[in-house]
Amino acid sequence: MRRYDRPELDGLRFFAFALVLVFHLPDYLPLAAGRPWLADVLTAGAFGVPIFFLLSAFLITELLAREHEAQGQVRVAAFYGRRILRIWPLYFMVLLGLTALERWTPGVGPARPDQFAAFALFYANWHIAFQGWVAGPVDPLWSISVEEQFYLLVPILMALAGRRAITALALAVLAASYGAIWLYAVHPTAGDNGQWTNGLVQGQFFAAGCLLSNQLRGRVPSWRWPVRLALLAAGAAAWLVAVRVCGVKSWDPQSPTPWHALAGWGLVLGGTVAIFLSTLGVDGKALPSALTYAGRISYGLYVFHAFVLHLVFHQVLPALDGWRPGFSQTLAGRGGGLVAAILLLGLAAHLSYRFLETPFLRLKARLAVVTR
Repeated sequence: MRRYDRPELDGLRFFAFALVLVFHLPDYLPLAAGRPWLADVLTAGAFGVPIFFLLSAFLITELLAREHEAQGQVRVAAFYGRRILRIWPLYFMVLLGLTALERWTPGVGPARPDQFAAFALFYANWHIAFQGWVAGPVDPLWSISVEEQFYLLVPILMALAGRRAITALALAVLAASYGAIWLYAVHPTAGDNGQWTNGLVQGQFFAAGCLLSNQLRGRVPSWRWPVRLALLAAGAAAWLVAVRVCGVKSWDPQSPTPWHALAGWGLVLGGTVAIFLSTLGVDGKALPSALTYAGRISYGLYVFHAFVLHLVFHQVLPALDGWRPGFSQTLAGRGGGLVAAILLLGLAAHLSYRFLETPFLRLKARLAVVTR
């Protein structure tokens, strides 16, 4: 069995999660009150999701290509089995748990059969695009639907025609993505228009991950740290320009003109690629083990984070006010609520990885030709 182990990408995965967490914090804490520059920085945190998408596409393409090169074929059924074992156990535990809690605590999960079906059948991103958001704690799972849709086609194309077919698909997806962005821009609507969860729009990041894998073909950059830091800074700057100048925001991606929209999304894509390349090839041995472990449990961190924030700030802290009036406001003002939420989130993700995910990961490894 071959291995493709890149610990630095675990570190990048945790960085992507941290960005998403930062993006959601203003829903619970007045971090950016009176500080518009900080509001823009926090808004750019949503682009941690495109990092996840690009990273997933890069790794899936790389692993499938290596399997194809090693055996002359891709076992499509085995690929689907590996994805099911990695994604479904935790995903459905959270989805079913939030659906059950919705009966006693409204606003945490799907409240209607059509909402539950959208998440259970992995078309939640399209449901949200056309019907609106469902509930804060369950809404982040829309991104899992986009990933599952990506997984449907890629292994079949790799099995049929190798990397060339993936390149053709990626270029077509890029064209469709920016065509969709143009249509959204020339037909603006007030408020959230569903663009953020539209799979065609987000497809550009999967396309970029596939193209990077095909272009590099196993090579990794050997840049020195000044170059890597410059790439990281350039990526962050591109994101901020996309938000502040071009008006690209996750919940309300409304740009002044169609050209602003195209340029803004191009900056988001370019920034995401730059941040990815700033990380790829970093010596994994130089990274703290705690960071790489945080990356390995980032799936749990991601699917739990919105519920934990809701639980702490909307349930636990208000309940403490019943015991001592004003206690939650004082605690939150000192950052105690945030510390408690982060500790609880880390514990939940660790326990999930240790006792739920790891047994399935062992089964997944048995189906792999190239493992991580």
